[in-house]
Amino acid sequence: MENVKDFLKRKDIVITPQRYLIEALGAMAQGLFASLLIGTILNTLGQQLGVEALTTIGGYASSMSGPAMACAIGCALHAPNLVLFSLVTVGWASNSLGGAGGPLAVLLIAIVAAELGKAVSKETKIDILVTPLVTIFAGVALALLIAAPIGEAANQVGTLIMWATEQSPLVMGILVSVIVGVALTLPISSAAICAALGLTGLAGGAAVAGCCAQMVGFAVMSYRENGVGGLVSQGLGTSMLQMGNIVRNPRIWIAPTLASAITGPLATCLFHFQMNGAAVSSGMGTCGLVGPIGVYTGWVSDIASGAKAAITPFDWAGMVLICFVLPALLSVLFCAAERKMGWIKEGDLKLN
Repeated sequence: MENVKDFLKRKDIVITPQRYLIEALGAMAQGLFASLLIGTILNTLGQQLGVEALTTIGGYASSMSGPAMACAIGCALHAPNLVLFSLVTVGWASNSLGGAGGPLAVLLIAIVAAELGKAVSKETKIDILVTPLVTIFAGVALALLIAAPIGEAANQVGTLIMWATEQSPLVMGILVSVIVGVALTLPISSAAICAALGLTGLAGGAAVAGCCAQMVGFAVMSYRENGVGGLVSQGLGTSMLQMGNIVRNPRIWIAPTLASAITGPLATCLFHFQMNGAAVSSGMGTCGLVGPIGVYTGWVSDIASGAKAAITPFDWAGMVLICFVLPALLSVLFCAAERKMGWIKEGDLKLN
């Protein structure tokens, strides 16, 4: 047993939730951002501006989401170069065979392939053959075996959530908004979760609402401590920057979470706010404005398919209120109440 532990330690194979559910999942979201999300943005700009080059580039970027996710996961697992490069094939196969649940298939399969590749790396004199062979063979074989079932299972879970949101928009609007918003602030990836579950429609709209509430909420309520720099880094970057402060004083999380519990059902019940763009956009909030852009691309797609006649002023009002105005206003009001009660003190929201 000690020999196994020593081997795993020497190979930097750390089998823990921290390594797989936080570091690998977070890296996968970056891979998604650098491929599918950027591709979607470029494609949308190209279509709206009539610039074919942007549409073409966007298509290429989006098509590489599988390899990008797998390589990002490999980086998070500290994979050697030969393993990392071999994960390109593994990511492509897993994402393609996983269908709508491709991201979840990539996460699980790339982790296994990367760790197996690390295990054999530099253990033989013909490493340049053995390491890529083991990584690719294990990854693709696993993809052929389980990617489709994983994808189908993820798709069914996502479909169930979306169906439940249609049936009970008030309750599910609150639950989806709060849960996905909290996931965005935690050191896990809400974007990867939404992508893996294919979360779109009303449920996707609630997820966007929850993420925006966290990001805009923390950005605005901490403005007095962090100024413009903090406003931008949290509002357009990530509310995860507040995790250290949350650990020290969990009460600072109450305001944006309460805001998400309000904006979520408003999104589903009042504005019928749907996110029909790329599912990963549902878990991005205002990070790079990807959430609102995803909603807009959904509108464009719906118009093209005939599902929607046109983008109305009510649509725009809903987006502005749900994504920006209400999260800012509600979080500030709740934060002011907490400051008055002594739950939040000066400096509790200060970023290092």
